[in-house]
Amino acid sequence: MLKAVPNNEDHPEDGLIPVQPVSLDIWDKKYRLKSKKGDFIDKNVDDTYLRVAKALSEVEEKEIQEQWSAKFVWALQNGAIPAGRITSNAGALEHKPATSTINCTVSGIIEDSMTDILDKVHEAGLTLKAGCGIGYEYSTLRPKGAFVAGAGAYTSGPLSFMDIYDRMCFTVSSAGGRRGAQMATFDIAHPDVTDFIKAKREDGRLRQFNLSCLITKDFMEAVKNDQKWKVAFPVTAKEAKDEDLDLENEDQVVWRNWPVPGKYLSKTEGKDTGKVACRVYKVIPAKRLWDIIMSSTYDYAEPGFILIDRVNEMNNNWFCENIRATNPCGEQPLPPYGACLLGSVNLTKFVKNPFTEESHFDWDKYKEVVSIFTRMLDNVVEINGLPLGKQRDEIARKRRHGMGYLGLGSTLSMMGLVYGDEESLKFTEEVSRILAEIGWQVGIDLAKEKGSAPIMEEDFEVTASMLLMRPEMKKDGIKVGDKLKGRVLLGKYSRYMQQFPASIQAQIAKVGCRFTHHSSIAPTGTISLSLANNASNGIEPSFAHHYSRNVIREGKKSKEKVDVFSFELLAYRALVNPKAMPFSENAEEKLPDYFIDSSTIKAKAHVDIQAAAQKWIDSSISKTINVPTDYDYEDFKEIYLYAYEKGLKGCTTFRFNPEAFQGVLVTEKDLENTSYKFTLDDGQEVEVKGNEEIEYDGEVHSAANLYDALKEGYYGKF
Repeated sequence: MLKAVPNNEDHPEDGLIPVQPVSLDIWDKKYRLKSKKGDFIDKNVDDTYLRVAKALSEVEEKEIQEQWSAKFVWALQNGAIPAGRITSNAGALEHKPATSTINCTVSGIIEDSMTDILDKVHEAGLTLKAGCGIGYEYSTLRPKGAFVAGAGAYTSGPLSFMDIYDRMCFTVSSAGGRRGAQMATFDIAHPDVTDFIKAKREDGRLRQFNLSCLITKDFMEAVKNDQKWKVAFPVTAKEAKDEDLDLENEDQVVWRNWPVPGKYLSKTEGKDTGKVACRVYKVIPAKRLWDIIMSSTYDYAEPGFILIDRVNEMNNNWFCENIRATNPCGEQPLPPYGACLLGSVNLTKFVKNPFTEESHFDWDKYKEVVSIFTRMLDNVVEINGLPLGKQRDEIARKRRHGMGYLGLGSTLSMMGLVYGDEESLKFTEEVSRILAEIGWQVGIDLAKEKGSAPIMEEDFEVTASMLLMRPEMKKDGIKVGDKLKGRVLLGKYSRYMQQFPASIQAQIAKVGCRFTHHSSIAPTGTISLSLANNASNGIEPSFAHHYSRNVIREGKKSKEKVDVFSFELLAYRALVNPKAMPFSENAEEKLPDYFIDSSTIKAKAHVDIQAAAQKWIDSSISKTINVPTDYDYEDFKEIYLYAYEKGLKGCTTFRFNPEAFQGVLVTEKDLENTSYKFTLDDGQEVEVKGNEEIEYDGEVHSAANLYDALKEGYYGKF
């Protein structure tokens, strides 16, 4: 049975829209606070909000705690949704003392030594145990077959060490009950890059990882111009001498930026000052490497695509960070030991008169929620619960948070707009711009009230490379060796901040800001499904309006297939037509034409929406372009080139391919059109459709989920 939510005087139509059982179930399993004995501490969702609001208001001065607690509760009831770690763990110290409120972290640099590789495994284990996701760059490790002088042997390469991290993550998450989340990034110029791209073609390998290639502007231009591409790895001064390398010979050595300072032979003068000598291992056509990436992404949905030069160019902390890794879903590019907390605003809460000609967005209420939510998220820094000292130092110094939104696709449908058309792009840019401008103004006000992020008051010595990155500094009379405050370098010379009104830039340069980063759009899969009644994830359209979701159940040996409806379909049925259903040919049941989903949206529209938002999002955006199974391969490759031309920081696609894997979200049509073969103990083969149920090992499973669990090796291990 569907249950009605309580009436909300500010948004009366909410009281008419039923909450799906799966939404309450996910809240109960993931976010509801319980005692060790399983007794409910949170009696209902409002109790969860009260717990979180109280915990975050206790950061304030005592005399204003009650005032801010009430405001935080109002914001939570009106669209502010802190990320899962905050919702689950804030105010839960008595019951869960070793957990964190932080979703996103990045490992320290993994240096090319056995000691450091294993030290970082240990740090990652503690991070995952606290409930945080973590990202790593592995292209700092020398390629397979390279000689290790200290060991007198040849290395097995980065991929073999990734297997260790993979097993560690599976073990920690199995013990802790929450699936571990990891991201591995890898430089496109590393000699083992093709092994990295193809790694997941092996059943069950690296399944605790998302994989992304660090794509540079040089590589993309080489692809476009059909040029050769050099794969190379740094050498020390001793190695260069022992191997008699000619440092001026471009066939032997290429000079590149490198994240590990001091260890390798570097250039001390000229245009390549600060770059590291990399020995060329192989020269291949850039287009051939591009095709390897594209074919793997087409068939296996990985690796992802991080345009790392764009990430660093637009980074607010451009003057002190070289970003090489992201959190597991890619929306937070972070420096070594970087950490970031997240939150999303549910846009469906601000739609007035949905599905009518009078439908509109309540901009005043939206601004108020964003304003309060900014303060709320900033307070999370004080109760971060991160396990490593370096992580705690990093988040305290810069106070990053990532506010975004969810329900964009649902909101557009409720206002009669089509995802990807001109009006929807204008709305997306406007909703992103206002979130940014309100957030930064609150950050400036908080700096005046509580003090700015410590980095804002630090002095940074101007270097030659900084002047190369920001030529306008030289025009302003700034010279190498001058010292500038962090607030000046961010407020005046950040490429992102330069698009804001001059008044905001000037205020940051003068008084600083409470944080260095404010915005990020996360995938929001679980909080959308639970606390937003399955409003569309993040910046996405709804995957479908009636579909199946595969969820992990404790004690169940394969994933469970759960039936779900989109929020906008529930709302339309409650407010307009209770008989409405997608794909119905019956006139009484048809939905309006603006009810589109990911299966009918052109790939270009996805990129255009992401570009409209990215302009105002200072971190990054987790976005997946869903394409049908029969999508043309040549057209598929064009998606990534278009994303590059539009200036995106990253791009990810998903094409349903049951031979390779079973996705988290699947349509009934895809399951019905896919057959799976099982071999019985007597050798007999049985063929069934993906949506059929099979009894196996004393449990009932969907055929697709059972096949995936057996093939991938996770059957019975949840």
